[in-house]
Amino acid sequence: MGEYEPKIEVHFPSSVLAAKGVTVRLECFALGNPVPTITWRKINGNIPKRARLRKSQAVLEIPNIQQDDSGVYECKAENPRGGTAFKGHLQVYTLPQWVRIINDTQMDSGEKLQWECKAISRPRPTYRWLRNGLPLASQGRVEIMNGELSIHKVQQTDSGMYQCVAENKYGAIYSNAELKILASAPVFFHNPVRVIATLGKDAFLECKPRASPKPRITWKRDDRRIQPNKRIILLRNNTLKIVNSSRADEGNYVCRAENQLGSAELTAVLWVKEAMRVVLSPSKVEVTVGESVVLSCKATHDTSLDVAFQWFFNQKPIIFQQDGNHFEYIQTQSSTVDLMIRSILLRHAGKYGCRAQTSADSVFTEAELLVRGPPGPPGVVIVEEITDHTATLSWTRGLDNHSPISTYNLQARSPFSLGWQTVKTDPDPVTGDMESAMAVELNPWVEYEFRVVASNAIGTGDPSAPSRRVRTKEAVPSVAPSNVSGGDGRRHELVISWEVGPLPNSCDASVKRKKMMSNMFWVSFDLQRGKINLLVKKSFTSSEAIMLSKKKSTIGQRSWIFPRYQNLNHPK
Repeated sequence: MGEYEPKIEVHFPSSVLAAKGVTVRLECFALGNPVPTITWRKINGNIPKRARLRKSQAVLEIPNIQQDDSGVYECKAENPRGGTAFKGHLQVYTLPQWVRIINDTQMDSGEKLQWECKAISRPRPTYRWLRNGLPLASQGRVEIMNGELSIHKVQQTDSGMYQCVAENKYGAIYSNAELKILASAPVFFHNPVRVIATLGKDAFLECKPRASPKPRITWKRDDRRIQPNKRIILLRNNTLKIVNSSRADEGNYVCRAENQLGSAELTAVLWVKEAMRVVLSPSKVEVTVGESVVLSCKATHDTSLDVAFQWFFNQKPIIFQQDGNHFEYIQTQSSTVDLMIRSILLRHAGKYGCRAQTSADSVFTEAELLVRGPPGPPGVVIVEEITDHTATLSWTRGLDNHSPISTYNLQARSPFSLGWQTVKTDPDPVTGDMESAMAVELNPWVEYEFRVVASNAIGTGDPSAPSRRVRTKEAVPSVAPSNVSGGDGRRHELVISWEVGPLPNSCDASVKRKKMMSNMFWVSFDLQRGKINLLVKKSFTSSEAIMLSKKKSTIGQRSWIFPRYQNLNHPK
C-alpha cells in the first residue's frame, strides 16, 4: 500500500463537559502512511503543566481539571504527505458552593427581617426560598430578590424554618435557619432601683424592660407625666437624663412600659449626694535610691456611702501580690489609705495615682515621685584619634537621674589586662560637663577597648557599652642598653654582654636561640633577667641584623634589631 496523508479516525467530542476536579481524557487517533505524528495545543492558552500524553501522544490526559483549563483544544496529525487537525471545546462546570449563609434569628414583632445567601458556581446559580418546606414568593410584606429575603414588620405567623436554595443544572445546595418572633408583655427584673447621683453632675435613670414587641415608654414623677425640657431629656434608649442634678431632683421616678400584650412599671429612687473630694499627699516628692516614702490618700465623702480605693503607677493598677517587696497597701482609716514604697529603685520614679470610688462618683488624683540616683550609662563611646600612647575618646551624656554628673572615669581593657582598668586622662579630672577626653600613657601596638563611667553625688553609675577595638601605633624603644662589657670565651671567641632597660609589664618573652648562617655567630637571650649575651665565633667584616621574635604580648608581635658591628677581629 502506498503512502497517503493522515486521516483522524477517532477523536474526542466537539463539546466536552466535565466537573471540576475529575480527570479528563481527550482522544485523537489517526491513520496514515508513514505513521503520522500527533501534536496537541490549546487555542489562546497553554496546556496545563500537569497534563500527560499517553498512547503515542494520541491521548491527552488532564487530571484534577480546573476552571482555568476550559477552552478550545486541538489535536493535529502530520506525516510527509500532509496533515489534518480537529478542534473541540472543553467546558468545566462546578456545583454551587456557599459564600454566605443564613443563621438562626430571634426578633421582636414589628421589626424587619433581612436575610441574604450567596453561592458561586459555573454556570451561575439561581436562588429560591422555602418556609417550612413550602415555596416562598414575593407577596405583601415579603420581598425576594435572588438570594435576598426581606420581611417587613414581622409577626408571630412569620416564625418557622427557612431555607435558601442555590442551584444550577448540575446540582443544588441548601442553607437552613430558624426565625423566632418573640411576644411578651413588659417585665422589669429589678424593681425598685436606687440611683445615687453627685451634686452638680448629670443623673441617668434607666428604663430597660424585657418585652416584645418593643413597648412604649413614659416617665412620671409624683403621678405627673414628665415633659422633656432643657434639664430633663429622654434619650433614644428610654433613659431619663437629668442635667446638673440638685437636691430638688431627689425623689421617686416611675417608668411605665406598655405594648399590646400588657404593661409594667419601674420605680427609680434618686438620691443626690455631695461630690467626693480626694487629697493625695505629698503631691510631689524627691527621694534617693534606697530610701522609703509614704503616700497618703484621703477621701471626704457622704458618710452614708462606702468608699473603695485603688492605687496606680503610671496609669497601671499596682498588683501588691506581685511587688510586695517594694509596695505595701496600708488602711489607716475608713476614708484614708497609705501607699508605702520601700527600698526605692530608679525604676520606681513616675506618677502614682489614687482612685476613690463610691456608688455616687469616682475621683482620681496623682502625685509625682522623683528618684535621685547614680547616673545612667553614657552613650556610644567613639575613638576619634589613636596614637602610640594616646586615644582621644568622645561620648554622649546619659541620664543624670536628678543629680548632676560631677566626673567621668575612662577605663580600658586589653587582652593582657586583668579586666577593665582606669586610665590616666588629659584633662584630669574629666568633669561632668565634658563629652570628650584623651586617654594617655597607653602601651604601643596594643589592642584596646574603652568605656566611660559617670559619677555624681549619689554614686557611680553603670558603664557605657565598650567602644570598638582599636590598636595603638608602633613606637621605637625608649631606653638604651646599659652595662656593656666583654671578655671570657675560648680561643677565637668574644663574649659581649649588656643589660636592657625594663620591659613592658606585658612582656612574657622566653629564652631564645637563633643560629645564623655558617661562619657567623650564635646569640642567646635571657629576657626574664633583663640580660642579653652575644657569643661571636670567628672574625667577620660586617655583622648581620639579629632579631628576637617575642611571643605575642600586649605590645603585639615585635622584633628587636641590634646594631651592626664592623671590622671586628677575634681576640688573641
